[in-house]
Amino acid sequence: MKKYSDLSREELLALQAELNQLYEEEKVRGRKLDISRGKPGSEQLDLSMPMLNTITEDSDLHGADGTDLRNYGILDGIPEAKKLMGQVMGAREDQVIIFGNSSLNIMYDSIARAALFGIMGSTPWMKLDQVKWLCPVPGYDRHFAITEHFGMEMISIPTDENGPDMDLVEKYVNNDPAVKGIWCVPAYSNPGGIVYSPETIKRFAALKPAAGDFRIFWDNAYAIHTLYEDEDPALLNILEECEKAGNPDMVYQFCSTSKITFPGAGIAAMSASPANIADIKSQMKWQTIGHDKINQLRHVRFFKDFDGLKAHMSKHAQVIRPKFEAVLRILDQELGGLGIAEWTRPRGGYFISFNAMPGCAKNIVAKCKEAGVTMTGAGAAYPYGQDPQDSNIRIAPTLPPLSEIEEAIELFTICAKLAAVEKLLA
Repeated sequence: MKKYSDLSREELLALQAELNQLYEEEKVRGRKLDISRGKPGSEQLDLSMPMLNTITEDSDLHGADGTDLRNYGILDGIPEAKKLMGQVMGAREDQVIIFGNSSLNIMYDSIARAALFGIMGSTPWMKLDQVKWLCPVPGYDRHFAITEHFGMEMISIPTDENGPDMDLVEKYVNNDPAVKGIWCVPAYSNPGGIVYSPETIKRFAALKPAAGDFRIFWDNAYAIHTLYEDEDPALLNILEECEKAGNPDMVYQFCSTSKITFPGAGIAAMSASPANIADIKSQMKWQTIGHDKINQLRHVRFFKDFDGLKAHMSKHAQVIRPKFEAVLRILDQELGGLGIAEWTRPRGGYFISFNAMPGCAKNIVAKCKEAGVTMTGAGAAYPYGQDPQDSNIRIAPTLPPLSEIEEAIELFTICAKLAAVEKLLA
């Protein structure tokens, strides 16, 4: 099979005519498929339905310490939930706060607190002339939306298979006091599926920030979301590494059960040093008397312990692994060897990162939409929605049934080929 770049103009024109015919045939099928967001599919949600039976009107709703969990109180979460979510994050119970259902909400509130009141007595960020934030790319669009919303200057940091470019991270963090934070998804990153290497994590822990209130926002959203049951991302523990490096207060870590039980009805948590926890709780007490303790108890009684949680995740893997494998198989069959695209092969998480020929991503996404397949917007994985290469597209295979995923990706490859041919002819 020839690379497209090796084809003559006549060959490209003939190929364009063939692809246009295929594309027109696909358009008339009237599809309405959506692979734009990393949502669990119905079969995954079904896995957690028995959890709804763990608490009934006859249940004892006292916690292990005897507290009546139907009432007010326990600002930082019930001890049983702190232990369980702490194990997900590799944190001690005294390093954990349990919040509501959304880790994204915790991240937003963490930045809002820093902007309004400062961190550990530092100047509130809203009173500073400039606040900068580092954004590994491609990355999570909702992360970038938060920092853009707060008016921060976002700086793109390239990534490779080991994680962010640490030379650049060190340059910015260690020398510029306006740099206040960095977004990180350390295991099965969104969208690349990257797992940060031990060296990368050690370099994070050894940073010497010019700003005393610099924080690593360590969004460990996919800590236990492996696709292959005998595998483990085996991340170094960022909390422990920061302690060893003399930077115990430098990291906020986040996770949730949003893609484990029910998105919108799970539990979310953060972990940090005891000093950070005390600082956060001192401000939280004006905001809430406590989050939903009955939901926390429901989760603990459903999973029982960390082994129960991991067993539940193996069921998720059995559901979504065939979808990822189908996407990769079709991409390999249809685009392999053509020299017009590259894509990641994640071992966990929720996404595949696809890099088209530069200048083609927006065209591909538009063609897919016209033919009835909704993708994440081109450029979404970059700050301000601006991919300088117009190349990256995030593929989210989890929501639709397998047959629909296969249909959507087959159409996607036609659009990718057509956009590449049009680019080469132009």
